[in-house]
Amino acid sequence: MTEPNILIVEDEHNIAEVLIAYSLQQGFNTKHFDNGNGVVEFVKLNTVDLILLDVMLPEINGIELCQQIRAISDVPIIMLTAKSEEADRLLGLELGADDYICKPFSPKEVIARMKAVLKRVNSPKRTVAHYLDFELNKNSYVALLQGKNLGFTAVEFKIFSLFLNQIGRVFSREDIINAVYSDAVETSDRNIDTHIKNIRKKINQIDAQLHPISAVYGVGYKFE
Repeated sequence: MTEPNILIVEDEHNIAEVLIAYSLQQGFNTKHFDNGNGVVEFVKLNTVDLILLDVMLPEINGIELCQQIRAISDVPIIMLTAKSEEADRLLGLELGADDYICKPFSPKEVIARMKAVLKRVNSPKRTVAHYLDFELNKNSYVALLQGKNLGFTAVEFKIFSLFLNQIGRVFSREDIINAVYSDAVETSDRNIDTHIKNIRKKINQIDAQLHPISAVYGVGYKFE
């Protein structure tokens, strides 16, 4: 089995060295950029399985870079942020990041998160599911509507799959968090609302008349 190709975009060299060392210990192939220049072009020309992306980068910040990467690729992105950067974390998730880790962090936690994201994306047990005009390929994490790619992130895909598996059930935000995230991931109700907003937006970009996910006041969301 080919080892994953990990792209580390981090300007603090001591942090980057630790991430590189731990990634190499796992047998991962690693490439490091200390700023955002050339990252998008690298992603275009090379196979990248996961990106560790720092928010506070020189010249171009991680939020802008995340947006540029998402315009060309659905590669999983884990953002590295300071605990004080909640707004950046939420914006990063809204733009398509799959997870985030707060600094300072344990390198072992980063590796665990990386493995969890890679496992979700590459699990061989995934199958193709159909419902009305939706098609979900659980092997590649690709969701189609009317044959067009919705461009869901891995987290958005898992949330949408959760709704399709139990149509009509009302899921609280806590239900969604428990079903979609691992125990090690810190997230909030606001993150879930952001993901639902993104899912709705992507559906409406293909079919403006389609509104399958509705809010249930004071409880959560359901798929109708």
